[in-house]
Amino acid sequence: MYHAGNAFSSLVHVHGEFIGRGGFPLGTSSVKWGAIDLNLLVVFDAVMQERSVTRAGNRLGLSQPAMSHALARLRHMLKDELFIRSPKGMIPTPRAEQLALPVRRALDELQHSFEPTQFDPSKATRTFQVAVDNYAAVVLVGPLASRIIKIAPGVTLEFRPSGTLNLPDLLDRGEIDLAIGPFAEQGERFSRQPLLQDDFVVVLRKNHPAAVERDLSMEKFAALPHLEISSVGHATDFIDHALARRKLTRRIGLSAPFLSAVRILLASDMVSIFRRRVAEELVRYRPLVIRPLPHSSPTMETAMIWHRRLDHQQAHRWLREMVREICKTTIPPQ
Repeated sequence: MYHAGNAFSSLVHVHGEFIGRGGFPLGTSSVKWGAIDLNLLVVFDAVMQERSVTRAGNRLGLSQPAMSHALARLRHMLKDELFIRSPKGMIPTPRAEQLALPVRRALDELQHSFEPTQFDPSKATRTFQVAVDNYAAVVLVGPLASRIIKIAPGVTLEFRPSGTLNLPDLLDRGEIDLAIGPFAEQGERFSRQPLLQDDFVVVLRKNHPAAVERDLSMEKFAALPHLEISSVGHATDFIDHALARRKLTRRIGLSAPFLSAVRILLASDMVSIFRRRVAEELVRYRPLVIRPLPHSSPTMETAMIWHRRLDHQQAHRWLREMVREICKTTIPPQ
């Protein structure tokens, strides 16, 4: 059993309160923090992330009675319910929400302080949670997973689709290690590294009537039925503005998620706009072809972001370097 005491250096005493590095008070001076069992904070953090006492117990290897006892001790100490049962799981109280970020940061820093100063991928056994958008899932995930399997067989990558995730919150809480997508600068909380740049192209089936033309005119392009991809984090309205200047309108015949796009294009006379590297992956395995847009295309940048507290953490630095290396050496430049 670990005890907080002086080892819990992420907490500082200011004006009678213990303050986490996030700037939130963790309790009043009436709480005897010097005697707190660190495992209580580990339990709190697990329930906060899982929103289930059962799942949190499974994650920590603790029985239901042990988890209930730990929560009862925390509730008594903090004079707050912390979590309320509901049909959707354990709902944190405002006090628990206040505690969540500083406790998560403190536990992260404590864990990192016990990790080896050097990271050996060939011997490492750990899991990284990586959030990816559709573009990264198609272009990056395969080459990255292949490289990691070869040089770090004990490392597990868990890729999560980022479309519906609250990424800032998950990065803050340490539930996501890295996010890859069309991210702009993220301010002081997160670090950012540009990875790839792409323009946009048209994709259509190989035997499409318009496929015989190497270059589509604006008029021909506007007259074709268009498949709009509903599950991407970027807009293609730049082409609509270009068409409007010629008094033309793009005809959207259908809106569907990315995973449906290939079958729809193969079974219809629709065309769709994709980023170039995604299009190249699609046509590699299906009877589809790429044609240039009839108007100049903007460039879209993909970047990775992570919480700044992980800037110098050895395992995380290794993961980021693997992503950068894949982008430089494996993925063809445009």
